[in-house]
Amino acid sequence: MMLIGVDPHKSTHTATALDPATNSDQGSIRIDATHAGYRKLVDWARQWPERTWAVENADGLGHHLAHWLVATSETVVDVAPAATARVRQLSRGGRRKNDRIDAAAAASVAAMHGDARPVCPETHADSLALLDERRKTLSENRTRSVNQLHALLRELLPGGVPTGLTAAKATTVLRGLRPISGTHRVRKSLAKDLVADIKRYDAQLAENAAAMNDLLDQHGTTLREIPGVGPVLAARVIGRTGRVGRFPTAAAFANYTGTAPVEIASADSTRHRLSRYGDRDLNSALHTIAMIQIRMRGTTGRAYYDKKIAEGKTPKEAKRCLKRRLADLCWRTMTRDERRTGPTESSHHAGAA
Repeated sequence: MMLIGVDPHKSTHTATALDPATNSDQGSIRIDATHAGYRKLVDWARQWPERTWAVENADGLGHHLAHWLVATSETVVDVAPAATARVRQLSRGGRRKNDRIDAAAAASVAAMHGDARPVCPETHADSLALLDERRKTLSENRTRSVNQLHALLRELLPGGVPTGLTAAKATTVLRGLRPISGTHRVRKSLAKDLVADIKRYDAQLAENAAAMNDLLDQHGTTLREIPGVGPVLAARVIGRTGRVGRFPTAAAFANYTGTAPVEIASADSTRHRLSRYGDRDLNSALHTIAMIQIRMRGTTGRAYYDKKIAEGKTPKEAKRCLKRRLADLCWRTMTRDERRTGPTESSHHAGAA
């Protein structure tokens, strides 16, 4: 088995073949980052019938090449840039750095079965992650436009307008506004532009939610059956989790989401504190689900929250307990869905378990 490490750049990629038995360099090639270059790379690698590709940063600059190789039935693993840096630092030459050394370092990490992980074909979870990222951008842009509109209306009207401003309310306000100067006319014109922007963002957000819902329907997930989990939150949880099978236990998933408390031992006692690690977007999604369930009387989540309050926990502590319970529930639900749909529906994700 030959290991081929790849150091990707924006316009070129360098590959180095490494014999895992002797850790010796068997040859290197540099190609342009084009389809013709990819074919040249594979033709060069065919001299070793049994091979594994170790692509550095397969979720960054090496993303396109890594998934192109996977699509051609090649075996590919992803190696984190930090791992190759450690190998290079400990290898002969110390801090020396060039593309060939980096490529060999990536292969070395894969050979040692250290931080390398398999690259799998992209599926629905990756699509949901893209839609979720787009939704975050649209929401941020809409919020920025609303804030700018508020600022303009404060200068056009005494005291401005109340919070909770919508495009329809702003249109009504602007329709009855009579500018008192040329500068006011400019402000009103800009406000109309912002209202048009907000309307466009609202339409795009609605289309985004519909696309998420369609993908979730196609996948057949049961995550939306959990109280408080709509299409947007379900898409965020699945998209940020990726292939749930990479988490062997619910505890491993809770640690990844940052809902597992960190134990602190001292001479007098052992206590726990809030974990600041893990995927913060996933943690935020679980927090939102918890808050919704707490407001929904009669739900299992609200009953669990009330039970923890009765045990003497503070509202914050009870909320953290509920988040951990929800993390376990989401893990079980996604694991059941993944087993039902089969391995072909699983997905690779950017984060490491």
